[in-house]
Amino acid sequence: MPSVVAVRRYIKPSLFLACLLPVILLLLHAFNIGGTLGTNPVEMIQDTMGQWGLRMLIITLAVTPLRDWFNAPWLIMLRRMLGLFGFFYVLMHFLTWLILDQDLYWPGILTDVAKRPFITIGFAALLMLIPLAVTSTNRMMRRLGKRWKTLHRLIYPIALLGVWHYWWQVKADIREPLLYLSIVAVLLAWRVWKKWRSSARRRAAPAVARTPGGATD
Repeated sequence: MPSVVAVRRYIKPSLFLACLLPVILLLLHAFNIGGTLGTNPVEMIQDTMGQWGLRMLIITLAVTPLRDWFNAPWLIMLRRMLGLFGFFYVLMHFLTWLILDQDLYWPGILTDVAKRPFITIGFAALLMLIPLAVTSTNRMMRRLGKRWKTLHRLIYPIALLGVWHYWWQVKADIREPLLYLSIVAVLLAWRVWKKWRSSARRRAAPAVARTPGGATD
């Protein structure tokens, strides 16, 4: 198991660079290095940012289950970075659409948000992500106390909205959003099962204590 020092000195910097790879590749392709942005560069940038934003959010959601399944508590030290990268890519996805695609034409932007459901859903997910990003610091965790954990449970509906947004956007080939939906469903189902099991153990504990010779943990 990696030590705290090893996670901070080696694993986190390596993960940081890995999370930046999509941006680095887009920049290289913009200069025709190792590929191109295709015939529609704006769409390529927008789609890449959106896909990686959703992937980062799903990976963030997977950290806690992976920690428990593989007895790897050090993974929790990576969750904040992954979540912030998820927010970064979702925000870049939105700003690419807002600035490069819509050219800040507000009448058209407001019409799209109101009349195109997948844009409305994606915008709602972004709005829900903002307070999570703002409160991701240790100071905000201390300040909010128990409310911090309640607030950050918004990641569950955000992930579902992100998959929904992607599903409606692709229209025809739904294999990738269906894969993401399956992963999110497993991760959320595991959390429900874990909570149910914990509640069942707490209910059983008093009964064990009342039993002659019974012992409590």
